[in-house]
Amino acid sequence: MTELLAPAGNMEALRAAVSNGCDAVYLGLEKFGARAYSDNFTIDSLAEAIRYAHLRDVKIYVTMNTIVFEDEICDMRQQLDALNGIGVDGIIVQDLAVFDYVAANFADMEVHCSTQMGVDDLEGTMLLKEMGADRVVLAREVDLADVKKIRKAAKIPIEVFVHGALCVSYSGNCLMSGLIGYRSGNRGRCVGSCRKPYELLERESGRSYGTSYLLSMKDLNTIDHIEDLKSIDSLKIEGRMKEPAYVANVVKRYRKALDEGADQVEREALQKTFNRTYTEGYMFGEDPGSITNIQRPNNFGYEIGTVRGSFKGMYEIALTKTLHQNDIIRIDHENEDVNLSVARLYDQEGKLINQADDTCYIKIKEKLSPGDVVYKTKDYLFYKGLDADLDKEFRRFPLDLKVYAYPGAALVIDAEGFGMQYLYESEEILEEAVSSPTSREQVEKHLARLGETVFVIGELEFESYNAFVPAKLLNSARRQIVQALYDAKLAKWKKRIKQEPAKEPVSFPLQKAYLTATVTTQEQYDVCKACGIKDVYFDNIVRRNQNVYEEREGELLLGGYGGIFRYRKTNPFVTDYSLNVVNAASCYALYQLGAKRVTLSYELNRHQIQDLITAYEKVNGGSPVLEMIVYGRAPLLFTKYCPLKKMGLCGSCKSGAYELKDEYGEFPVLTHEDCSTTILNGKILNLLDEMPQIDGVEAFRLSFTIESAAEVKRVIDLAQQKLEGSTDKSAFNQKTDTRGHFNKEIL
Repeated sequence: MTELLAPAGNMEALRAAVSNGCDAVYLGLEKFGARAYSDNFTIDSLAEAIRYAHLRDVKIYVTMNTIVFEDEICDMRQQLDALNGIGVDGIIVQDLAVFDYVAANFADMEVHCSTQMGVDDLEGTMLLKEMGADRVVLAREVDLADVKKIRKAAKIPIEVFVHGALCVSYSGNCLMSGLIGYRSGNRGRCVGSCRKPYELLERESGRSYGTSYLLSMKDLNTIDHIEDLKSIDSLKIEGRMKEPAYVANVVKRYRKALDEGADQVEREALQKTFNRTYTEGYMFGEDPGSITNIQRPNNFGYEIGTVRGSFKGMYEIALTKTLHQNDIIRIDHENEDVNLSVARLYDQEGKLINQADDTCYIKIKEKLSPGDVVYKTKDYLFYKGLDADLDKEFRRFPLDLKVYAYPGAALVIDAEGFGMQYLYESEEILEEAVSSPTSREQVEKHLARLGETVFVIGELEFESYNAFVPAKLLNSARRQIVQALYDAKLAKWKKRIKQEPAKEPVSFPLQKAYLTATVTTQEQYDVCKACGIKDVYFDNIVRRNQNVYEEREGELLLGGYGGIFRYRKTNPFVTDYSLNVVNAASCYALYQLGAKRVTLSYELNRHQIQDLITAYEKVNGGSPVLEMIVYGRAPLLFTKYCPLKKMGLCGSCKSGAYELKDEYGEFPVLTHEDCSTTILNGKILNLLDEMPQIDGVEAFRLSFTIESAAEVKRVIDLAQQKLEGSTDKSAFNQKTDTRGHFNKEIL
């Protein structure tokens, strides 16, 4: 059976999801979840949520899909122990330290690989299955045909996103928020840098192609493909930061579509809660050039009419859909929004009306023009209906009762609910009725008062011989039976602990520090080699989310789990920054898979690097072998989407160079042969001055992207001098360079 998986940022949203028919809910705690700005749960409130959900056969998955710094490892493990203790069904993870701890220690709490891990191929799925994954959440960029192939070949449950907000970057591979605002998406604190306006410029000429929300993705909506999606194990709705009414609406529509098929009612209803206009997404072949809405980054609403003109101090609106009093509308006037809560709605004579179907009149101070389009962003009556659905019971379970009432004996009720038996026997002895014995109807009246429970009365048998059964006793019996069956059902959730296997220490002799480099052109490669850099990554780079794995020779730089699976037995390899390694346990896991060196995340500061090295040495009795990027324009995001194609410039990347610009600076656009795109930081990461003081890192990498050959040589010469200690001259330029997170902890 296909699972419908709903989001919940708080208890009200969880109840809305369950009340409208979800099969499982994913949510986060205050720490380690990738939505730090949602309300989130405490352990105590989560225990209540689990009880509520499990009684209704709904599973609970907890997101712990942030990267975990070394000083948080103890807290992470304690939190996981507590989650297992209250019966959480699964943990959604990104960091290998979290993955390993769940897989090694808990027999019943599953480990689900988050989309933050960027798995988009069979190879990556197979590797994570081998490591102990119970489910893989595939990247949103995977085509449905490939999803099905992966599921069939890997033989592991697969989860995909089917509705809600989309990241422009491959999830987990976006450093934009962190490097610009020190609030990392990999820490659950994304500030939505992609939802800002950017100007597209040609770098040499300075020609502008206009300012727009060039990186702002439309929202995903796949309800028209629900039949195809039924072959997938779990269908996930995005929205842990959305209001309960949104959760209720989307869950309700997808539940109906799964059970009965989608119709126009469901399609239109989805437009009535938050959306940025819709796309079917990469899963269903959306053109990478048209998956964004560059007009506006927030709630778009849906069109209901146009401004026809003015009349007696009012604006006349020609409607195509009904407008009600208290609806909220926005009017697009010269590409600027005029927003209005319709507290007063008029007819042509200026009389107040409650609704209009064809023509209406409004009074507003702002200037409007004929032809301005009117959108409804909140339907008042529709939301009232959703509010009524926030806390109802989607399904109830039959409670079958056999009641035995005889004078001189206890009241006995043989109850069956949830497929379990409970035998109730009263302490009170029944008396013979003086006049009217208790009837079957009276017994049913009291025992059927189950409205506050998950039960509904099923079959009721009543055997009695002239007995009087007090109403108070029947009510007490009902409550006791319900509680006993609740307790029995909740007790079915196992919380077993596994014996974590002993780990064999892995350590390496510490080598004298040396330089490595990544390059994007043959010219850069030749300069690096001429300058004596031995390890230059060029045509031996296998990026994360580059999942065509040809036979290769020699050492490789691998950016994703699929690459590791494909090449670990044939090629020596170094893991790249895109695996987001920030702790010793993740290093250990990658060495176990065969990594020669592990590249650290961009998001570590100097103290966290030393914490990692110290922790590794303590556990393994020796050093890790690490690589660290100390120079270059950091990749802010890597995306399947092409902003050049969006602006009608498809193919121009072969002859020109482009950049995005905002109020803070310029961000070069680096295109790849497969039409994927990397947005680079305009500021250059420069830690050359710091290299001599960084102990425990073996390889310092220089990352060259748009630099000329002369600039590459200048940087290499300076880096070599710094590493040798032959110059005291600062390599840092205050105007062009940044130290990234090295001296400042990321949030």
